[in-house]
Amino acid sequence: MHNRGDAVARPQETEPKDRILTAETKPVTPRPAAKRAARGRATKAEQRADMIEQILDVAELLFSKHGLHGVTLKDVAKSVGVHHTLINYYFDDKKKLFDAVFGRRAMVSIERRMRVLDEYELACAGKPTVKGALHVFLDTDLDLYSMHGEGWKNYAALASQVANTPEWGADLMDTHFDPVVLRLIGLLKKAMPDTPEEDLFWGYHFVTGALMLTLARTGRIDKLSGGLCKSDDFAAIKQRMADFMAAGFLSFCDGRADADRERDASRP
Repeated sequence: MHNRGDAVARPQETEPKDRILTAETKPVTPRPAAKRAARGRATKAEQRADMIEQILDVAELLFSKHGLHGVTLKDVAKSVGVHHTLINYYFDDKKKLFDAVFGRRAMVSIERRMRVLDEYELACAGKPTVKGALHVFLDTDLDLYSMHGEGWKNYAALASQVANTPEWGADLMDTHFDPVVLRLIGLLKKAMPDTPEEDLFWGYHFVTGALMLTLARTGRIDKLSGGLCKSDDFAAIKQRMADFMAAGFLSFCDGRADADRERDASRP
Protein backbone atom coordinates (compact mmCIF):
# COMPACT_ATOMS: atom_id res chain seq x y z
CA MET A 1 0.00 0.00 0.00
CA HIS A 2 1.15 3.53 -0.76
CA ASN A 3 -0.15 6.49 1.18
CA ARG A 4 0.98 9.83 2.46
CA GLY A 5 3.03 8.09 5.07
CA ASP A 6 5.37 6.88 2.31
CA ALA A 7 7.01 10.26 2.18
CA VAL A 8 7.71 10.41 5.91
CA ALA A 9 10.96 8.48 5.55
CA ARG A 10 12.50 11.29 3.49
CA PRO A 11 15.61 12.69 5.13
CA GLN A 12 15.12 16.08 6.68
CA GLU A 13 17.07 19.07 5.38
CA THR A 14 19.41 20.22 8.12
CA GLU A 15 21.30 23.03 6.41
CA PRO A 16 20.35 26.69 6.85
CA LYS A 17 17.87 27.88 4.26
CA ASP A 18 20.07 30.80 3.20
CA ARG A 19 22.89 28.51 2.14
CA ILE A 20 23.23 25.91 -0.60
CA LEU A 21 25.76 23.18 0.14
CA THR A 22 27.53 20.90 -2.29
CA ALA A 23 28.19 17.29 -1.43
CA GLU A 24 31.46 18.42 0.15
CA THR A 25 29.48 20.97 2.23
CA LYS A 26 31.26 23.92 0.64
CA PRO A 27 28.96 26.96 0.58
CA VAL A 28 27.93 28.16 -2.86
CA THR A 29 26.41 31.31 -1.38
CA PRO A 30 26.87 33.93 0.01
CA ARG A 31 29.25 35.52 -2.49
CA PRO A 32 32.97 35.68 -1.73
CA ALA A 33 32.81 39.49 -1.71
CA ALA A 34 30.22 39.47 1.07
CA LYS A 35 32.20 37.04 3.18
CA ARG A 36 35.41 39.06 3.03
CA ALA A 37 33.86 42.53 3.41
CA ALA A 38 35.43 42.92 6.82
CA ARG A 39 38.90 42.10 5.52
CA GLY A 40 39.25 45.18 3.37
CA ARG A 41 40.58 45.23 -0.17
CA ALA A 42 40.20 42.07 -2.25
CA THR A 43 43.18 40.29 -3.75
CA LYS A 44 43.55 39.99 -7.52
CA ALA A 45 42.43 36.38 -7.35
CA GLU A 46 39.33 37.39 -5.40
CA GLN A 47 38.58 40.21 -7.85
CA ARG A 48 38.87 37.73 -10.71
CA ALA A 49 36.53 35.29 -8.96
CA ASP A 50 34.01 38.08 -8.35
CA MET A 51 34.14 39.16 -12.00
CA ILE A 52 33.63 35.61 -13.26
CA GLU A 53 30.69 35.18 -10.87
CA GLN A 54 29.16 38.44 -12.08
CA ILE A 55 29.58 37.42 -15.72
CA LEU A 56 27.95 34.05 -15.02
CA ASP A 57 25.00 35.70 -13.24
CA VAL A 58 24.38 38.19 -16.04
CA ALA A 59 24.79 35.57 -18.76
CA GLU A 60 22.41 33.26 -16.90
CA LEU A 61 19.72 35.93 -16.85
CA LEU A 62 20.16 36.78 -20.54
CA PHE A 63 20.31 33.16 -21.69
CA SER A 64 17.22 32.31 -19.62
CA LYS A 65 15.27 35.03 -21.42
CA HIS A 66 16.66 34.81 -24.96
CA GLY A 67 18.31 31.41 -25.32
CA LEU A 68 21.77 30.47 -26.54
CA HIS A 69 21.33 31.97 -29.99
CA GLY A 70 19.56 35.13 -28.84
CA VAL A 71 22.49 36.44 -26.80
CA THR A 72 25.93 37.63 -27.91
CA LEU A 73 29.09 38.05 -25.89
CA LYS A 74 28.75 41.78 -26.48
CA ASP A 75 25.29 41.65 -24.88
CA VAL A 76 26.76 40.02 -21.80
CA ALA A 77 29.70 42.43 -21.69
CA LYS A 78 27.42 45.46 -22.01
CA SER A 79 25.22 44.27 -19.15
CA VAL A 80 28.25 43.58 -16.95
CA GLY A 81 29.88 46.87 -17.90
CA VAL A 82 33.11 45.48 -19.37
CA HIS A 83 34.66 45.13 -22.83
CA HIS A 84 33.64 41.96 -24.66
CA THR A 85 37.28 40.87 -24.95
CA LEU A 86 37.24 40.21 -21.20
CA ILE A 87 34.44 37.68 -21.71
CA ASN A 88 36.54 36.04 -24.44
CA TYR A 89 39.53 36.01 -22.11
CA TYR A 90 37.68 34.10 -19.40
CA PHE A 91 35.48 31.83 -21.53
CA ASP A 92 36.92 31.77 -25.10
CA ASP A 93 33.54 31.71 -26.84
CA LYS A 94 29.80 31.88 -26.23
CA LYS A 95 29.22 28.12 -26.11
CA LYS A 96 31.84 27.69 -23.40
CA LEU A 97 30.26 30.54 -21.46
CA PHE A 98 26.84 28.90 -21.82
CA ASP A 99 28.20 25.54 -20.67
CA ALA A 100 29.81 27.18 -17.64
CA VAL A 101 26.56 28.94 -16.77
CA PHE A 102 24.58 25.72 -17.02
CA GLY A 103 27.11 23.55 -15.23
CA ARG A 104 27.49 25.88 -12.25
CA ARG A 105 24.05 25.22 -10.75
CA ALA A 106 23.56 21.81 -12.36
CA MET A 107 26.39 20.54 -10.17
CA VAL A 108 24.66 21.79 -7.02
CA SER A 109 21.29 20.32 -8.03
CA ILE A 110 22.82 16.95 -8.85
CA GLU A 111 24.94 16.70 -5.71
CA ARG A 112 22.01 17.57 -3.46
CA ARG A 113 19.72 15.02 -5.07
CA MET A 114 22.32 12.26 -5.13
CA ARG A 115 22.97 12.86 -1.45
CA VAL A 116 19.33 12.82 -0.36
CA LEU A 117 18.53 9.80 -2.54
CA ASP A 118 21.35 7.92 -0.82
CA GLU A 119 20.13 9.08 2.58
CA TYR A 120 16.56 8.09 1.75
CA GLU A 121 17.59 4.57 0.74
CA LEU A 122 19.42 4.17 4.04
CA ALA A 123 16.50 5.61 6.01
CA CYS A 124 14.03 3.18 4.46
CA ALA A 125 16.40 0.23 4.93
CA GLY A 126 16.62 -0.43 1.21
CA LYS A 127 12.85 -0.70 0.81
CA PRO A 128 11.84 2.51 -1.00
CA THR A 129 8.33 3.40 -2.07
CA VAL A 130 7.44 5.09 -5.33
CA LYS A 131 6.00 8.09 -3.55
CA GLY A 132 8.94 8.38 -1.18
CA ALA A 133 11.55 8.23 -3.95
CA LEU A 134 9.72 10.80 -6.07
CA HIS A 135 9.27 13.17 -3.14
CA VAL A 136 13.00 13.10 -2.44
CA PHE A 137 13.94 13.57 -6.10
CA LEU A 138 11.45 16.33 -6.89
CA ASP A 139 11.08 18.17 -3.59
CA THR A 140 14.82 18.63 -3.17
CA ASP A 141 15.09 20.31 -6.56
CA LEU A 142 11.94 22.41 -6.18
CA ASP A 143 13.27 23.77 -2.89
CA LEU A 144 16.27 25.21 -4.72
CA TYR A 145 14.06 27.24 -7.03
CA SER A 146 11.66 28.43 -4.35
CA MET A 147 14.06 29.22 -1.50
CA HIS A 148 17.32 30.44 -2.98
CA GLY A 149 16.66 33.59 -4.96
CA GLU A 150 16.17 34.81 -8.51
CA GLY A 151 19.38 33.26 -9.76
CA TRP A 152 17.93 29.79 -9.24
CA LYS A 153 14.68 30.78 -10.93
CA ASN A 154 16.68 32.05 -13.91
CA TYR A 155 18.52 28.75 -13.98
CA ALA A 156 15.22 26.88 -13.84
CA ALA A 157 14.02 28.64 -17.00
CA LEU A 158 17.37 27.97 -18.65
CA ALA A 159 17.26 24.27 -17.74
CA SER A 160 13.80 24.02 -19.29
CA GLN A 161 15.17 25.46 -22.54
CA VAL A 162 18.12 23.09 -22.56
CA ALA A 163 15.94 20.03 -21.93
CA ASN A 164 13.67 20.96 -24.84
CA THR A 165 16.38 21.74 -27.42
CA PRO A 166 17.59 18.45 -28.95
CA GLU A 167 20.10 20.11 -31.30
CA TRP A 168 22.48 21.16 -28.50
CA GLY A 169 20.66 20.66 -25.22
CA ALA A 170 20.42 16.88 -25.17
CA ASP A 171 24.16 16.40 -24.77
CA LEU A 172 24.24 18.81 -21.82
CA MET A 173 21.39 17.00 -20.10
CA ASP A 174 23.00 13.61 -20.75
CA THR A 175 26.38 14.72 -19.44
CA HIS A 176 25.10 16.32 -16.25
CA PHE A 177 21.90 14.53 -15.26
CA ASP A 178 22.07 10.90 -16.41
CA PRO A 179 23.68 9.65 -13.16
CA VAL A 180 21.04 11.15 -10.86
CA VAL A 181 18.18 10.05 -13.13
CA LEU A 182 19.49 6.48 -13.19
CA ARG A 183 19.85 6.63 -9.40
CA LEU A 184 16.14 7.43 -9.16
CA ILE A 185 15.28 4.67 -11.63
CA GLY A 186 17.23 2.25 -9.46
CA LEU A 187 15.08 3.11 -6.45
CA LEU A 188 11.91 2.81 -8.51
CA LYS A 189 12.99 -0.66 -9.63
CA LYS A 190 13.27 -1.66 -5.98
CA ALA A 191 9.88 -0.14 -5.21
CA MET A 192 8.21 -1.81 -8.23
CA PRO A 193 10.24 -4.98 -8.88
CA ASP A 194 7.56 -6.59 -11.05
CA THR A 195 7.10 -3.56 -13.31
CA PRO A 196 8.65 -3.80 -16.80
CA GLU A 197 11.70 -1.58 -17.08
CA GLU A 198 10.30 0.29 -20.06
CA ASP A 199 7.34 1.41 -17.95
CA LEU A 200 9.70 2.91 -15.39
CA PHE A 201 11.59 4.84 -18.05
CA TRP A 202 8.36 6.07 -19.64
CA GLY A 203 7.17 7.09 -16.20
CA TYR A 204 10.32 9.12 -15.69
CA HIS A 205 9.83 10.64 -19.14
CA PHE A 206 6.44 11.95 -18.01
CA VAL A 207 7.87 13.19 -14.70
CA THR A 208 10.64 15.18 -16.34
CA GLY A 209 8.21 16.61 -18.90
CA ALA A 210 6.03 18.00 -16.13
CA LEU A 211 9.07 19.25 -14.22
CA MET A 212 10.51 21.08 -17.23
CA LEU A 213 7.18 22.78 -17.96
CA THR A 214 7.07 23.81 -14.31
CA LEU A 215 10.58 25.27 -14.47
CA ALA A 216 9.71 27.27 -17.59
CA ARG A 217 7.10 29.27 -15.62
CA THR A 218 5.26 30.27 -18.79
CA GLY A 219 2.27 31.72 -16.94
CA ARG A 220 -0.14 29.66 -19.02
CA ILE A 221 -1.78 28.02 -16.00
CA ASP A 222 -2.29 31.50 -14.54
CA LYS A 223 -4.48 32.43 -17.50
CA LEU A 224 -6.23 29.09 -17.84
CA SER A 225 -7.19 29.05 -14.15
CA GLY A 226 -8.18 32.71 -14.06
CA GLY A 227 -5.47 33.39 -11.51
CA LEU A 228 -6.39 30.46 -9.27
CA CYS A 229 -3.01 28.84 -9.94
CA LYS A 230 0.37 30.52 -10.43
CA SER A 231 3.13 28.98 -12.52
CA ASP A 232 5.76 30.29 -10.11
CA ASP A 233 4.05 28.90 -7.00
CA PHE A 234 6.68 26.26 -6.30
CA ALA A 235 5.19 25.51 -2.88
CA ALA A 236 1.86 24.51 -4.44
CA ILE A 237 3.66 22.49 -7.09
CA LYS A 238 5.77 20.69 -4.50
CA GLN A 239 2.63 19.84 -2.52
CA ARG A 240 1.11 18.05 -5.51
CA MET A 241 3.67 16.88 -8.06
CA ALA A 242 5.26 13.84 -6.42
CA ASP A 243 1.92 12.40 -5.25
CA PHE A 244 0.41 12.89 -8.71
CA MET A 245 3.35 11.26 -10.46
CA ALA A 246 3.45 8.38 -7.99
CA ALA A 247 -0.17 7.60 -8.83
CA GLY A 248 0.83 7.46 -12.48
CA PHE A 249 3.60 4.96 -11.82
CA LEU A 250 1.31 2.80 -9.69
CA SER A 251 -1.34 2.87 -12.42
CA PHE A 252 0.99 0.71 -14.52
CA CYS A 253 0.42 -2.08 -11.99
CA ASP A 254 -3.32 -1.41 -11.80
CA GLY A 255 -3.59 -1.33 -15.59
CA ARG A 256 -1.91 -4.70 -15.99
CA ALA A 257 -4.11 -6.19 -13.25
CA ASP A 258 -7.22 -4.91 -15.06
CA ALA A 259 -5.96 -6.33 -18.35
CA ASP A 260 -5.33 -9.71 -16.72
CA ARG A 261 -8.84 -9.75 -15.25
CA GLU A 262 -10.38 -8.85 -18.62
CA ARG A 263 -8.35 -11.54 -20.36
CA ASP A 264 -9.37 -14.14 -17.77
CA ALA A 265 -13.02 -13.11 -18.03
CA SER A 266 -12.99 -13.50 -21.81
CA ARG A 267 -11.71 -17.05 -21.70
CA PRO A 268 -14.34 -19.76 -22.25
